[in-house]
Amino acid sequence: MKSLKIVNKRKFIKSIAILIGIMGIIICTFSNRSYSNVEQKYKTEYVVKGETLWSIAQQEIKENPYFKDEDIRNVILEIKQANHMTTSDITEGIELKIPIY
Repeated sequence: MKSLKIVNKRKFIKSIAILIGIMGIIICTFSNRSYSNVEQKYKTEYVVKGETLWSIAQQEIKENPYFKDEDIRNVILEIKQANHMTTSDITEGIELKIPIY
């Protein structure tokens, strides 16, 4: 078997470093993705006069296991995302989808 000889060590090391860097980027990019087949479930709540997203989120943290020990700001964000809301303004009677297990 014929042995290989590295002619330019500097160029070889640079090529290997670039290759490892590219592989690292690819691994980091795809390792953070979740390919879960679990479909998110929701319950429907209707806003009562005087309620705010903050008060609804507080109640959900107490009663909904999905939000157990979660920061209230994250709960509000998830409720807004589930309902495609751009602001925190809600009015009496609107329907809100609340994530559950």
